[in-house]
Amino acid sequence: MTKVENNKAWWLVLPVFLIVAFSAIIPLMTVVNYSVQDIFDPYTRYFVGTEWFKQVMLDERLHDALIRQFIFSFTILAIEIPLGIMVALMMPTKGKGASLALILVAIPLLIPWNVVGTIWQIFGRADIGLFGAMMAELGINYNYASEPMHAWLTVVLMDVWHWTPLVALLCYSGLRAIPEVYYQAARIDKASRWAVFRYIQLPKLTNVLIIGVLLRFMDSFMIYTEPFVLTGGGPGTSTTFLSQSLVQQAIGQFDLGPAAAFSLVYFLIILLVCWVFYTTIMHMQKDK
Repeated sequence: MTKVENNKAWWLVLPVFLIVAFSAIIPLMTVVNYSVQDIFDPYTRYFVGTEWFKQVMLDERLHDALIRQFIFSFTILAIEIPLGIMVALMMPTKGKGASLALILVAIPLLIPWNVVGTIWQIFGRADIGLFGAMMAELGINYNYASEPMHAWLTVVLMDVWHWTPLVALLCYSGLRAIPEVYYQAARIDKASRWAVFRYIQLPKLTNVLIIGVLLRFMDSFMIYTEPFVLTGGGPGTSTTFLSQSLVQQAIGQFDLGPAAAFSLVYFLIILLVCWVFYTTIMHMQKDK
């Protein structure tokens, strides 16, 4: 039989390519264009080559923001991934309790980012906030508005509260996909809870955890709204991350050329780290 190829099917995906080009490729090319020009106004600009990229690489403020960003992202991953797995393991799998647990766990994900910042801004105040009042009752002089360490911890707690449910739901879906036969075999062998988790559940969650790690790293590395609403990047620059530095440079100072170069470097850092994460996890999985 002669195989007939019908290339007309490509016309069906053409709208997708057009949407991607309009929403991603064209803006990206615009940023690349800005990154090699010195822009004074919409009609006056000069080609400067890689000058803005050199300036970005030598800017100590951006170096400090990058260090804070990496510390924050890795702290978030170290807390949210194990915590999300624990929550998923404790969630019921049958009955009305399962549906109720899914709804309650998903509630923080439904709250807009700016509202999350406002909630924790109130929650952390000693005069009207529950968390701030609790710290005061314990004799802890907690003030996220003036103490850098308190501001840092509050931003971390806020992100853990907001996004751990995402990891928990991903892990829960992975656990529900494990066939019951595995658990029956474990019960026959009288395997302990730890053995079931170590040799059945955790290996089956590998692909789900890869997705969870990549999503949470990318999102935490691009965090902007929540810390901006909560602390405005302060006290000082203690919670000023890369995204806030970029916005200050692009909108606050209107340095479009340096900001465009910085955004490209920012984008490449995210791609590079995600690639390292993915390849490392895949190699670990193959070695097993």
